[in-house]
Amino acid sequence: MMKNYSNSPRHKNQTLNHTRERNNKNSNWLSATFLRFSLRDYGFCMATLFLFCFGSLFYQLNGGPPKILLEIRQYLGDSTFVDDHGPPAPRVLPFPSQVVYNRVGKCGSRTVVLLLRILAERHQFNLVSSDIHNKTRLTKHEQVDLMRNISNIPQPFLYTRHVHFLNFTRFRIEQPVYINIIRDPINRFLSNYFFRRFGDWRGEQNHLIRTPGMKDDERYLDINVCILENYPECSNPRLFYIIPYFCGQHPQCREPGIWALERAKQNVMENFLLVGILEELEDVLLLLERLLPHFFTDVLSIYKSPEYRKMGNLTGTVRKHTPTLEALQVLYQRMRYEYEFYNFIRDQFHLMKKKIGLKSVSPPTNQPSFLMNLALKTQEPLEEEEEQELEEELEDANSWLVQP
Repeated sequence: MMKNYSNSPRHKNQTLNHTRERNNKNSNWLSATFLRFSLRDYGFCMATLFLFCFGSLFYQLNGGPPKILLEIRQYLGDSTFVDDHGPPAPRVLPFPSQVVYNRVGKCGSRTVVLLLRILAERHQFNLVSSDIHNKTRLTKHEQVDLMRNISNIPQPFLYTRHVHFLNFTRFRIEQPVYINIIRDPINRFLSNYFFRRFGDWRGEQNHLIRTPGMKDDERYLDINVCILENYPECSNPRLFYIIPYFCGQHPQCREPGIWALERAKQNVMENFLLVGILEELEDVLLLLERLLPHFFTDVLSIYKSPEYRKMGNLTGTVRKHTPTLEALQVLYQRMRYEYEFYNFIRDQFHLMKKKIGLKSVSPPTNQPSFLMNLALKTQEPLEEEEEQELEEELEDANSWLVQP
């Protein structure tokens, strides 16, 4: 009969001693191996750093990389980061990213420019507003220089200036998108007539700065005399003002007639995203907000804010009053092409409002809008007799109007 000694206490103690000795040997071997590999890795890193510094020094001293680096480059291949990963993603620009507002004088342009300054800061687009106010007609070289300067503005940008339409594609330059605003032609003429003489609410003497050479006889010339006696300021071609802004720089664009009228209509249809009418400015701003959201988002809320209203009220022309009905009838006949263009723009504007879903509040008539809603701003209140005469003139308006 055999005995089993595996469970005896002596045998157990011997087994534990052998296991402990074997574990100690393994741990010592691992420690030595780890220390050996660490020193080797450290030396390799130092050697690599030394070679890199030496190569960089050699590159700078000899004006180029060392031959060995070129050979390594050739061995590894001639690919670059762009080859391996492709070009960096281009900056995403809004469409359109080039907008030109060739603003028509006395058609609310200063109001819109005030809004644009606020919007440019809020939406981070480049607003370039020219200070040149009295040079709308340019030579060919001036046109090219201006168009190149506009094209070089960092995008997205909005450029604004009083200038007649510029045809970029004629000179093989990318055509920007145009926007503009016009108003009733007689209303525009009256605003300009009194603004040149008496300025606006921004300062009592700003008209003297703008027209310092104007004599008192001209400054205080009665507008009815100017119209009925056919003074140059109140007759053609001076009255042919709005159409050239859309016709362009061709000399014939400044001659009142069918050719300039039709050319202006064609350019509106082909090159202008929107031409609004000042009588419906809030709808114009709403359409701009929908068509050009990167530039005009929140424009209507800014326009209605009390802070903006305080600034905008300063741009109204002072001492403005209405001529007699006889003078208005003569003026209307002289501006028949301007009114035909204005009615065309108004119809196109209402058509766009209908497409967008805005209901037009303007009456469907060709009657001049200044007879229905003429906003008069005067520095001195009207006397009772003058106010009564004005009301009687407006009541009898339909009796003089003769369509051209």
